[in-house]
Amino acid sequence: MEQIEWNDFLKVELRVGKIIEAEVFEKARKPAYILHVDFGEELGVRKSSAQITKLYQPQDLVGKLVVAVVNFPKKQIGPIQSECLVTGFHNADGDVALCIPEFEVPLGTKLL
Repeated sequence: MEQIEWNDFLKVELRVGKIIEAEVFEKARKPAYILHVDFGEELGVRKSSAQITKLYQPQDLVGKLVVAVVNFPKKQIGPIQSECLVTGFHNADGDVALCIPEFEVPLGTKLL
């Protein structure tokens, strides 16, 4: 594993957001959802494509807090522009489980 300096870590803007809308990404090559994530007043709502269809249904995602990288450049994914990267972990079956804060924290809070 490559080691990084503390300043490298500080460059990554990992922020808490709340999913306010989740829909099936019909035009995705692999099954995915389009997530609309609210990061609060400073950052607003951003879209992300997430391949999390094995463990989650769209209606169950609304209201969940997530951790996302918000300072990547926008990335064109089919017909949408992904504006953040929602984080998660692969389980033993290779399905993605979201990285979710255990308690409520203000939207936009940076991971320390």
